[in-house]
Order: sequence, then structure tokens, then C-alpha cells
Amino acid sequence: MRHSLAVFLALLLGGLLGACGLLPGEIDETRGWSATKLYTEARGELNDRNYERAIKLYEKLEARYPYGRYAQQAQIEIAYAYYKDEEVQSAVAAADRFIKLHPNHPNVDYMYYLKGLANFNDDLGLFGFVSGQDMTERDPKAARAAFDAFRDLVTRFPESKYTPDSIQRMNYLVNALASHEVHVARYYLKRGAYVAAANRAQYALKTYPQAPANEEGLLIIVKAYDALGMTDLRDDAERVMNKNFPDSKYLKSGGRSGSAWWQIWNW
Repeated sequence: MRHSLAVFLALLLGGLLGACGLLPGEIDETRGWSATKLYTEARGELNDRNYERAIKLYEKLEARYPYGRYAQQAQIEIAYAYYKDEEVQSAVAAADRFIKLHPNHPNVDYMYYLKGLANFNDDLGLFGFVSGQDMTERDPKAARAAFDAFRDLVTRFPESKYTPDSIQRMNYLVNALASHEVHVARYYLKRGAYVAAANRAQYALKTYPQAPANEEGLLIIVKAYDALGMTDLRDDAERVMNKNFPDSKYLKSGGRSGSAWWQIWNW
């Protein structure tokens, strides 16, 4: 008797759950759609900038037809949809997943490029000095991640159509990252943290040797060592300054009578 009752209750519960699935709000309108139909609808939503809806459709497509001809393209376009929807972490994760699953795919170079773009645009304002935010409060993590992604693309796919643009963005990022380090060094210098200022400026010089910001970085090193009374190191830095930036505005400005050139520079 108890067994029969348990069976009855199980069937009743299953029926109730099935009925709930028939409620208008619970009906899956894509049930029975072919892979072509799902892809066409998802692409249409993507083109209409309905990114969240497009992602859901692409996910259904991949889940139902994982080995079909649209599955890999859906994975690419999911990453793009996340990117356009400014979901940076999801875009990067989707791109990484595609790279891991399909390292030899003919469009895998685009996934590296998309990773770089997502991080690049995420921190595009990171180095925008017009914002008024103290640069020392900003984290250049995304900029470094963008640089790494672009570097991977340029190294692995030198003939890719995305390589020239990636190189230009890498150059921008190098200058921006160096400027960030020099800004932090200047911050330390202003507050009398001379060792930290010298170390941060030296890091910029070693890590980004061709960056224009290093001109100011050398000035900071000279001033920091002078303040510390480390005249030999100060003079070495000054010689490097003269050799690498002979036309520097800092060197040409002159100074007050009896003052060294670096002593007149204040920020």
C-alpha cells in the first residue's frame, strides 16, 4: 500500500511539474529549432545589438548541436557578443575557451585579437589624464593583459590581418604603461620617498626602454639621487640623460645662477 502511494505521489508531482512547464512564461520557443534556425536568429539578435538574447541563443545552439558546423562559429560569436556588451571578463573567458578547444582553427588569431581588444577598451580610460583621477590609484592590470594578448597574436600569427593594428596598440600600451610608472615615481618624489621614486623610474626604463616617458623618468632619478646625497649615481643618471635625450627640454631650460639644471624642475 505504501509503495503504491509513493508511486502515485511521484506521478502526481511529475505531472504538476510538467504542467508548470507548459505555462506561457516557461515555454521554450526555440524547442525544435534546427541548428540553422538557431544560428540565423542568434546572428540577427547580434546584428540588432541584442547581445544578451544573442548569447542565450548561441548557447542553446552549442548545447543542442555541439558537433554541428555552426558550433565553433557560435563560440566565436559568443565571445564577440560579450565584448560588444562590455562584459570584459566573460569575453576573455570565452576567447580563452575557444583557443584551448581549437588551437588550430583558421580564425583562432581573431580570438587573441579579441582578448586584446576587450582588455584594451576596458582600460582605455586608464591612462586618460583628463579624468582627474590620481594615476597612482589606478591598476594597469588590464592594460598589461591587453599587451600580452596582442603580443601573443603578433608572435604566433605574424601574417594575420589583425597583426598591424595589434602592433600599433602595443606601442600605445608601452607608452601608456611607462607613463603610469613615471607618474607613480613622480608621486613618490613629491612626497620625499626618494628611494621608491628612483626604483620606480628605473623599473620604467628597464621594462619600457624606448618609451618617451623615460625622459622624465631620468630626471626623477637624477633628482631622487641628488636628494639622497648619492652624487655618483646622480651623475651617472645625468650622463645617461645627456646621451639619450640631448635635446631634452629639461636640459635646455637652464637654471638660476649657481643651480643645477635638475633643481629648477618642479611639478
